[in-house]
Amino acid sequence: MTYLLRGALIEYGSDFLGPLPNVVIFEFNPEALTRVIQIPQRPTGATARETSQAGEIPVERITLKAQFSAGQTLGDGDAVSKATARGVGVGPQLAALEQMVHPTDLIGGLMGQAIDAVGDALGLGGGGDAPTQPIPRAQYPRILFTWGLTRVLPVIIESMTITEQQYDSLLNPVEADVSLGLAVINVANCSDDQVAKGAQEFTAVVQEALAVSNLLVTAPLARELIPF
Repeated sequence: MTYLLRGALIEYGSDFLGPLPNVVIFEFNPEALTRVIQIPQRPTGATARETSQAGEIPVERITLKAQFSAGQTLGDGDAVSKATARGVGVGPQLAALEQMVHPTDLIGGLMGQAIDAVGDALGLGGGGDAPTQPIPRAQYPRILFTWGLTRVLPVIIESMTITEQQYDSLLNPVEADVSLGLAVINVANCSDDQVAKGAQEFTAVVQEALAVSNLLVTAPLARELIPF
């Protein structure tokens, strides 16, 4: 039996020791994936450094379209998946994707409201129409994009277009296409995100190994191109 790897978006906390807060596995692997590597403009002019010297790091952007179908889940899923698909269609997958683009800190927000209420009761201000800031400050989710065995990338979701195509009798979406725009994060050395660092280093090592394997193939051909 052939095992099919699927792409996925994985939201995680500060590490993998606790439960994963959010995982979306692509029901169908996208037929196409576009990668654009944006190279920063190199310095020019007599006073600039040599153009061969590295400056800013290139930024890789990925676009893809993920498809979701309740019919596929009803045919191949387990009992829980089938019951969910019958009840709410592909709503859970879409909701999980949407959660990945919103800063989530419900507890911090409630704490901020509680502190404002206590301040009002004691006459210390902080109430009224003044804006409140969650404590601690809300953060965007940390996300890994996995694609096969050789690509595990820390990303942010820059764009998301959801097209709901069919509905059941309760207007739950049963089929949907989601166009995603991702930007690969270049993790700083001072970052405390050890998961993103590990993913970035793993993918970089794999890419270097693939480049070396290409050299093994092209080296004999290169000798024919260079006359001695």
